[in-house]
Amino acid sequence: MGLLVDGVWKDQWYDTKSSGGRFVRKESAFRNWITTDGSAGPSGTEGFKAEADRYHLFVSLACPWAHRTLIFRKLKGLEDLIPVTAVEPLMLENGWTFRTPDPVTGSNYAWQIYVKADPNYNGRATVPILWDKKTGTIVNNESAEIIRMFNSAFNDLTGSRSDYYPADLRSEIDRINDRVYDGVNNGVYRAGFATTQQAYEEAVTEVFDTLDWLDDLLGTRRYLAGDRLTEADWRLFTTLIRFDAVYVGHFKCNLRRIADYPNLSNFLRDLYQTPGVDETVDLATIKQHYYGSHGSINPNGIVPAGPDLDFDAPHDRDRLKAA
Repeated sequence: MGLLVDGVWKDQWYDTKSSGGRFVRKESAFRNWITTDGSAGPSGTEGFKAEADRYHLFVSLACPWAHRTLIFRKLKGLEDLIPVTAVEPLMLENGWTFRTPDPVTGSNYAWQIYVKADPNYNGRATVPILWDKKTGTIVNNESAEIIRMFNSAFNDLTGSRSDYYPADLRSEIDRINDRVYDGVNNGVYRAGFATTQQAYEEAVTEVFDTLDWLDDLLGTRRYLAGDRLTEADWRLFTTLIRFDAVYVGHFKCNLRRIADYPNLSNFLRDLYQTPGVDETVDLATIKQHYYGSHGSINPNGIVPAGPDLDFDAPHDRDRLKAA
């Protein structure tokens, strides 16, 4: 996992020395929005109008942040409007890599897409990448914003009116998102990429404090914000689906498994069984990526055989109503 320095690729891992062994994630750099009429969104500039076959999505099937966008692309019926290209599972000296040159941009590596958008770019070349073929630039590389675009910007083209960020639940969704991001989504990385015992223990404690809180919350609500599926559920889902297969062992988040939480484990199966969602989950690629890409954590690159997970098993979530 390297980075670009003034547009030049450097094979360089995260620097944790200056942060006391703590992994610190940098903010995403491209923050434009696609809107129905092309007006500016909450950030960025105007000019990105919702149009069919104008935009292209680059993802990794292993990455939980990119996985969010694939789920929303599926749920909102955007598959015919926004084509997608997935990188290879392993992320090695050139970062995210395409099996063959990407036909949209001609790139062999994701970092080359960033250089096309900004020849002097500084930072990591992460996925997802939402690319505008019309102007030849990156619209956005922040998954939390991409899923909100997918939630509403293309509704007039698809006819879909499902809303995963409804106005009456936004304050509750935002409250839950904030804690889940710090404690779970990014928390597992803070534990896994920590380079001191203290930094690891701080992070792993917060992970399980947050999971305990979520399991209690889901004892009274079918979904995180009540009786409706929202973006808060899907943002949590992509970490939960990877937790027992990867984060328990690889990232040392092993106090408990998701399987040990009665409400979280049933919640996970409930979401997985939402029509179409299982098609976005590729556990073989997920395991190959994590165990094979992080040489400082797993130097031999051995991918474990287990665990044996059955996300199609029955769940009990339909017994609950809104709090």
